[in-house]
Amino acid sequence: MAVTDERTHLRGSGITVGVPVPPSPRRGRRFRSGRRERPNWIAGVASIVWLIFVIVPIYVIVRNSVQSRDAYIEGGPLSPPNELTLEKFEQVLSGGFWTYLINTVIVTVATVALTVGLALPAAYAIVRSRSRLVGSMFRVFLLGLAIPAQACIIPIYLIIIEMNLYDSLTAIVLPTVAFGLPLAVLVLTTVLRDVPRELYESMTLDGAGAARLLWNLAIPMSRAGLVTISIYSALGAWNSFLFPLILTQSEDLRVLTVGLYDFRTQYGIDVPALMAAVLLSALPIFVAYLFARRWLIAGMAGLGGK
Repeated sequence: MAVTDERTHLRGSGITVGVPVPPSPRRGRRFRSGRRERPNWIAGVASIVWLIFVIVPIYVIVRNSVQSRDAYIEGGPLSPPNELTLEKFEQVLSGGFWTYLINTVIVTVATVALTVGLALPAAYAIVRSRSRLVGSMFRVFLLGLAIPAQACIIPIYLIIIEMNLYDSLTAIVLPTVAFGLPLAVLVLTTVLRDVPRELYESMTLDGAGAARLLWNLAIPMSRAGLVTISIYSALGAWNSFLFPLILTQSEDLRVLTVGLYDFRTQYGIDVPALMAAVLLSALPIFVAYLFARRWLIAGMAGLGGK
């Protein structure tokens, strides 16, 4: 490494001493590279293209929801709105939207509570247990990731009929939880494995049992993973369409995804009202994501609760 030599004059002695000074890190980087870093134009262009793909559908939904049906038919889908009105929002809110929203909230909250309540003890047992049976059960959970819900809809329908749960919100919650558990167990198992084993051992020496280890150590150290699976479970329940369509038929038990069919008639589709309903349906889950996005990113990055 090259060093610069600064001359320091000692007062009263007439002696000049050379003091080596290490080079500046910035100078070293410039000297080694020989040129400045060039901007990544390809990544910038790709980001702009991706942003366009994201913004255009949102613009179309918002633009059509504040238009009357006649203005929507006259103008193009991407043209700027010429007549702003909120009548479609009033039409949606005065219909069965509130019933559909309440049913969706009930299904979502129940799904998240059951998924977290079942996945957390299962993941804790998988991480802490040395039994081969527990390891085999974990592989069974992983097999669930490869089974699509569409392939099992007929057996699920027959099981719900035999359990006398058809046409109820419970019939929507149970299959949704079952198909969300494999991913939830996988995420929480990965998070809990990052917890140092010394912490478990130290708390065990202090007299802590399994329940206290789970409550005072595992849960605080896996907060990001818990939020991650909660958001994914909520998204799956909120956007669920197959199970509500097949397993319910009463109008007062419809959820938002099935309730959007109200805007389709034999003469066509009321697109502005449909877009207003879609916007109102997506707003609550979008707000929830904004508040929990930091934990979601941390959980997906495998940071756990650290």
